[in-house]
Amino acid sequence: MTTTTLRYLLCVFSMLTIAGCAVKSDVKVIKLGHALDVNHSVHKAMVFLAEKVEEKSNGKMRIDVYPNGQLGSERELLELLQIGSIGMTKASAAVLESFMPSMAVVNLPYVFHSKDHYRKVLGGEIGRELLTSGEEFWMRGMCFYDAGSRSFYSKDKPIMKPEDLQGLKVRVQSSASAIQMVRLLGGSATPIPFGELYTALQQGVVDAAENNPPSLYLTRHYEVCRYYSLNEHTFVPDVMLVSTHTWNDLNDEQKKWLSEASYESAVHQRTLWEESEKEALDAMIADGVHVEYPEKGPFIEKVKPMLDAFANTEYRKKLLERIEAVDESSQTKN
Repeated sequence: MTTTTLRYLLCVFSMLTIAGCAVKSDVKVIKLGHALDVNHSVHKAMVFLAEKVEEKSNGKMRIDVYPNGQLGSERELLELLQIGSIGMTKASAAVLESFMPSMAVVNLPYVFHSKDHYRKVLGGEIGRELLTSGEEFWMRGMCFYDAGSRSFYSKDKPIMKPEDLQGLKVRVQSSASAIQMVRLLGGSATPIPFGELYTALQQGVVDAAENNPPSLYLTRHYEVCRYYSLNEHTFVPDVMLVSTHTWNDLNDEQKKWLSEASYESAVHQRTLWEESEKEALDAMIADGVHVEYPEKGPFIEKVKPMLDAFANTEYRKKLLERIEAVDESSQTKN
C-alpha cells in the first residue's frame, strides 16, 4: 500500500468514524460503497438489497449506499473493507483476485462453456466455497452479481481472430489473469483505471479494451470504439462483500436478514442484467457500432496454456475438473 493510499484511507476512515459517532441510534447501520454509476444494474440491485434489509428487520437494520466512487475506487474500497472502515462493497472478481487468490479461477478465459454453465457453477457448491474463501483476508462474499461476458472493443478494426490484436495496446483491469490473457492473444496489455479509459481511448494511449455490453454503453466508450467483437473470452462476476469486522459484529438474526436480502438481490439483478444487456446492444447497433461474432476456437486455443498453468496443484486441478463436470441443465440456487 502506497503512502498516498494510506493517507487517503486514514482520511476516509476518520470522516466515517466522525460521521458514525455523530448520531446515537438503535438502528444497525452498514455503509456500502461502490464505484459504479447509479444507472448500472448492480447499483440498482444494491439499492434493492438495502430495501430488503430494512423491510426484513422492520427498520432495525439499514444499509446506506454510496455510489460513483464517493468513498474511493474499487481497490481503495476493498482496502477500507479490510480495515473495517466500511461495512460492504462490490468488487469485480478480476480485481478481487489480488485480495482473494481463490477468485482467480473465475477469471480464467473460457473456463465457462456458456452463460448457463457460468451461472450453474457460481450458484452451486463451488460458488459457495469461493464466497467464503476470503474470510482470512477480512472479507466475506455474500452473493455473485451477473456481469455477463467480456469481449473486445476497438477503434480502428474488429477483432475477429487473435492475430488482429498484434500491435494493439489493450486496456485491461488490474488483474494478473487479464494481463496474461491479452499477452497470450498477442496484444499489449495496459492496466488503466476504468474512470480514465474514455480519455485514454480518445488520446490513443490504448487502441482497444474489453468489457460487457452495458459497461461499454453506459460509459459511452462506443463513441470512440466503433467495433465490438463478441468473442466472450471471460464471464467475470461482480461479488458483493461484507467486512468480517462487520459480519462478526452482527447477531444471528441480523446475519439472516443480510444473507436473505443478498440472495434476493442477486436474483433481482439477474433480471435487470438481461434487460440492460439487450438494451445496450440494441442502442449501440442503432448508433452504428459494428457488432461482430468471431469464431471462438482460435481464441480458446491461444489461451489454453493459462488453464494448464493454473492446474499446478492437486486442489486447483480438481477445481477445474469440478467446474468442467457441472451440468449446464441442472437447477441453480443463485
